Amino acid sequence: MIEPIGNQYIVARPVYSANAFGEEHKKKQRHHKTFLDHLKVCCSCSTQKAKRIALSLFPIASWLPAYRIKECLLSDIVSGISTGLVAVLQGLAFALLVTIPPSYGLYAAFFPVIIYFFLGTSKHISVGPFPVLSMMVGAVVVRLTPSESTAALELSNSSMSNDSSADEYKVMVAATVTILSGIIQLLMGVLQIGFVVIYLSESLISGFTTAAAVHVLVSQLKFMLQLNVPAHTDPFSIFKVLNSIFTQIEKTNIADLVTSLIILLIVFVVKEINQRYKAKLPVPIPIELIMTVIATGVSYGFDFKNRFEVAVVGEMKRGFQSPSAPDMQIFQETIGDSFGIAIVGFVVAFSVASVYSLKYDYPIDGNQELIALGLSNIFSGSFKGFAASTALSRSGVQESTGGKTQIAGLLSAIIVLIVIVSIGFLLEPLQKSVLAALALGNLKGMLMQFTEIRRLWQKDKYDCLIWIMTFIFAIVLGLGLGLAASVAFQLLTIVFRTQFPKCSTLANVGRSNVYKNKKDYSDMYEPEGVKIFRCPSPIYFANIHFFKQKLIDAVGFNPLRILRKRNKALKKIRKLQKKGLLQVTPKGIICTNDGFKDSDEELGNNQIEGLDQPINTTDLPFEIDWNADLPLNTMVPKISLHSLILDFSAVSFLDISSMRGLKTLLQEFIRINVDVYIVGSDDDFIEKLVQCEFFDDEVKDSIFFLTIHDAVLHILMKKDYSASKFNSSQEKQPKFDFTINTNGGLRNRECRVPVETKF
Repeated sequence: MIEPIGNQYIVARPVYSANAFGEEHKKKQRHHKTFLDHLKVCCSCSTQKAKRIALSLFPIASWLPAYRIKECLLSDIVSGISTGLVAVLQGLAFALLVTIPPSYGLYAAFFPVIIYFFLGTSKHISVGPFPVLSMMVGAVVVRLTPSESTAALELSNSSMSNDSSADEYKVMVAATVTILSGIIQLLMGVLQIGFVVIYLSESLISGFTTAAAVHVLVSQLKFMLQLNVPAHTDPFSIFKVLNSIFTQIEKTNIADLVTSLIILLIVFVVKEINQRYKAKLPVPIPIELIMTVIATGVSYGFDFKNRFEVAVVGEMKRGFQSPSAPDMQIFQETIGDSFGIAIVGFVVAFSVASVYSLKYDYPIDGNQELIALGLSNIFSGSFKGFAASTALSRSGVQESTGGKTQIAGLLSAIIVLIVIVSIGFLLEPLQKSVLAALALGNLKGMLMQFTEIRRLWQKDKYDCLIWIMTFIFAIVLGLGLGLAASVAFQLLTIVFRTQFPKCSTLANVGRSNVYKNKKDYSDMYEPEGVKIFRCPSPIYFANIHFFKQKLIDAVGFNPLRILRKRNKALKKIRKLQKKGLLQVTPKGIICTNDGFKDSDEELGNNQIEGLDQPINTTDLPFEIDWNADLPLNTMVPKISLHSLILDFSAVSFLDISSMRGLKTLLQEFIRINVDVYIVGSDDDFIEKLVQCEFFDDEVKDSIFFLTIHDAVLHILMKKDYSASKFNSSQEKQPKFDFTINTNGGLRNRECRVPVETKF
């Protein structure tokens, strides 16, 4: 019964052990579904299920019929044009990261948008090239591109014609990797395993993208300086690239350097203005477009290519390339890289989509996103594009300029299409250094994530450590190996967190039913002879020994050592009893022959295994008080602890190894007359112990209680009963029923002696 009184409450109920509660409140019989039950549901077919599957595979069928033309069309048109212009420039710029001709970046900015329009679930993200993915694909392209000395041999053994250029081979590698990563994403979506995203934490993604931004920065330096820097893909490659740049820094093309620095400065300033005055500006200033038009015009008008020998975009082929089949040999060599690209691409896209779905309150489906991205990459790779995800800046443009649906994405694809089939040739005089500067201008947000370190350190040091180590791994080992090492390290931190849990000793706060860490509060009350120990993590093979040591530190003694010392002392007492040299007095047991000595050598030869067994004194005519003085100065540590409560409310599971270790520990305490109670355990936890035959004559299932307070009250009642059973004048004890006073204290409803006197 619960009686509310203002902001307090009175609870009147019995003290419950797990067994007593189960007897009074019977559990319902529930049918737990088996694998076959789930399989039957999965394989069943109905009209409604078929319709639901069709709508989930083609989300456009759900939102397009409900499209509100008057409210959304104009905003989507404005957003689509703005996003399309940005997509064109980013496609050209990010193609440099893949080390392929810039014109192929337009294919990566077109095909994924078309496929995502029909299959995607997010209304706001702009699908297309992403610098991190472009960098990862570029690393594979560099690794697989043959050197000049072996180019002819490699090309003759491939599916390409003998007169194919190195650029065409690079395009083939990039397209093949893109198709394979798309197949991996598609399979993951079909198999409904989009949950893999949970293994990449926010800290890991932030550290990885920041490191990728540094890689992008270093890779673009050769275009800004127009240096012939050999590509490196092995670990420490970033340092090798920097070494190559600095060793030939005197060969820098001043025109490219000055142009790129001016572009960078202007882009950073205007982007800062866009960010600071975004509430006042109707649309962000399209600085990338403005600078592209100006830079192209200046380069063409002053003939930079011939006068200053700058590198330009060059020939922009009109129309689309014919689709080509992937190279199966490249498939075999890039399976690991493709898996990393598939995971990173999905994680980035899903993370950005989640932000907008929460902001505008609509659902997204992770598995459907995998299918959409997978098919997008398959189509893009088939038409010689490269891996796509979503660029944070491009999605920000689509959303901030008023985009409300993927109609804006479709219109941005039309803008890219116009450039591909009609006006792409106008960009031929554009310097590559300008594209590199524009690419770096979009990295500001990722590079600014360095400021996350301080915030993470204040919130969670483990998350901060994950960020730092992910950044270091990705910088030193490269993006592919760095991602794998980062995931492994992140999983290792989970082991560390559970392997070294912050165990604590609890005590009663304000004589109520609330128990907190005794180090945190001043008005703490700890029942005499009772220790309450809390473990805040699962217990398994890796942390069972740490748990044991923390518990031993909390109680102040090792139960196994005391057990062995008591068994040694018991053997000595039995020997004295057989010789008739013991006498029981009010002060304890004494030896009547002070000259009797027992050799340490004889005691030292006893078997250690026998000392770990339960203490049996049934053959003695008296009880032994182990806290009293023993004969012949037998030294046995005295302990005042009589009850130990283990708070397992945060322990979600035990494995077999830890279960064996826990049972041994409980037996050691029980054998030295310390009662052990476990509180807060889930029913499934107890059922697993029963299935594993955890309980026996020593460790019984009656040790489980619902709450800490139930166990404490049970101990107090038990000690009162033990003290009263020796008093012959005391009548039969009444049933105890404790409740909480309105002032927060404890009172006994049927007993005259208040519980407070026991604290």
